[in-house]
Amino acid sequence: MALFRGVWGVLSALGKSGAELCAGCGSRLRFPLRFVYIPRWFSSTLGSYPKKPLSSYLRFSTEQLPKYKAQNPDAKNSELIKKIAQQWRELPDSEKKVYEDAYRVDWEAYKEEINRIQEQLTPSQIISMEKEIMQKRLKRKALIKKRAKLKAVNEKWKSMSSSEKQVYIQLAKDDKIRYDNEMKLWEAQMIEVGRNDLIRRRVKHQTKDGAEEC
Repeated sequence: MALFRGVWGVLSALGKSGAELCAGCGSRLRFPLRFVYIPRWFSSTLGSYPKKPLSSYLRFSTEQLPKYKAQNPDAKNSELIKKIAQQWRELPDSEKKVYEDAYRVDWEAYKEEINRIQEQLTPSQIISMEKEIMQKRLKRKALIKKRAKLKAVNEKWKSMSSSEKQVYIQLAKDDKIRYDNEMKLWEAQMIEVGRNDLIRRRVKHQTKDGAEEC
């Protein structure tokens, strides 16, 4: 995952979007009914779903990364990806063509396999897949919305003065003291009724030490 985060970070810095990266890679495979494409994460309906082939650049970067890591063992993946991206930009078209041709061959084989799977799907599998795709989309939208809210809160916190922040810092400290006191009271009650399995490990250790001292 770190590798691909690094890749997309470099592409963003270069001003290239994922759509531009995949230009010429072939159109997405249209699916019957209301599907845009069969997602590679879908495995509950399809037992063995084929992996989507890597693009020519990702194929190149995956091949080069181990070499760069061996030469720079202490470097971060993001730094190595930048070097690989630079090497890719400077690579002659004749050498890039090797990776592009390999991608096209794999892409055609991938499309053929997808078509074969589509023909074998039953009506119930199609309905099940449609529902799962919709659920995934809704979850993704909710996650994007949540991240946007967190980002807005973070920006607001950064813009606040130290005195304004101190109010919330003090409230957090007060809440922690209240929580600790309530937890101690509850754990003492659990010990009295013999439910030591419900108390925190640290408290168990302290209780055991106290018993040994007595």
